[in-house]
Amino acid sequence: MEISLLKPSCKGVSIATSKGRTQRCSRGCSIKRMFRRERSIPLRDSAAALSNNLSVLQLPARDLTHFGVVHGPSAQILSAAPEGVPLAQRQLQVKVGVGVSPPLITQVHWCVLPFRVLLVLTSHRRIQMYESDGSLMVYWHALDSGDASSAQAMFARGIAACVHFICVGTWSGRVLVFDIPAKGPNIVLNEELAGHQTPITDIATERAQGQDGVADMVTADDSGVLCVWRSGTAFTLLTRIPGFGVPCPSVQLWQGVVAAGYGNGQVRLYDAITGALHVQISAHARTVCALDLAPEVGKLLSAAEDTFVHIWKLNRSPENGSIEVEHCHGECISDTQVCGARFCDPSGSSFAVTGYDLAEILRFSSV
Repeated sequence: MEISLLKPSCKGVSIATSKGRTQRCSRGCSIKRMFRRERSIPLRDSAAALSNNLSVLQLPARDLTHFGVVHGPSAQILSAAPEGVPLAQRQLQVKVGVGVSPPLITQVHWCVLPFRVLLVLTSHRRIQMYESDGSLMVYWHALDSGDASSAQAMFARGIAACVHFICVGTWSGRVLVFDIPAKGPNIVLNEELAGHQTPITDIATERAQGQDGVADMVTADDSGVLCVWRSGTAFTLLTRIPGFGVPCPSVQLWQGVVAAGYGNGQVRLYDAITGALHVQISAHARTVCALDLAPEVGKLLSAAEDTFVHIWKLNRSPENGSIEVEHCHGECISDTQVCGARFCDPSGSSFAVTGYDLAEILRFSSV
């Protein structure tokens, strides 16, 4: 199946199925708006122009939401009430020696494990893990420059929790797998996964709930290659989906389906086990910078440098198990290079957006 937005300024969609049936909107038609703009959250500094530059952690028991955004050598950690009122703000930097400039941070992300939540920060020099509010660093890992040429910059990028592991991608294409204890700082590097030849861009996971042979992690790289893994005492590579000449900055995993956003604006849905292409969506006019999933309802969010954020609904056909996609909402963030977007809850009833040179987090909630 192929789904194409007619042009960045058009809110209609064209759906072409593999059987040749096509449905197309008329020029200028509108799709029912599912979300409205809410109060923005001010930032001390604007977001850096990095893909996936927004992390969100909802704390329903405390009626709070944490937001994490990278700006140069610092990461801003904010707490906000449901109405968007900022309650606390903290800045984190990579720890270095006296008189040494802190390195640039590449990503900040909350990893929700079955027994604890850690905040992970990656940079050009090392990986740091904190308690969820950023108040205490519990572990750090220096990047090894032994296999880096003098012209190749070291960095870590791509962070995800998988069972009781935290997986972090690196510039060399390796994925570092850290074994996380139920409490305390006794974190150890468990293994290194070697499925990629170019720098890792993103990692996504899904709880397999004890099912044998189920794919529960996908990694993406600068060449567009995707590797699908099964976790365990040792991770197993299940399939390798080849690239097609453009990078894959963002990836997600949902019910055995890999959703991948590419540098040409496409979003593709693959079967996680076989690697077969289910759906190709010509969603954006420029690089996709962020994907996110609301797992409870199968909503997929895509954001790109073309100023647009789209919401898609994924379904499995009860007849043949094929993937069906419906375009639900489109939002234009005018005059902004979007660099991060995330749902703020598992049901997909709200989302947040960051943009380069934009000193606020934009918030949207369902109508």
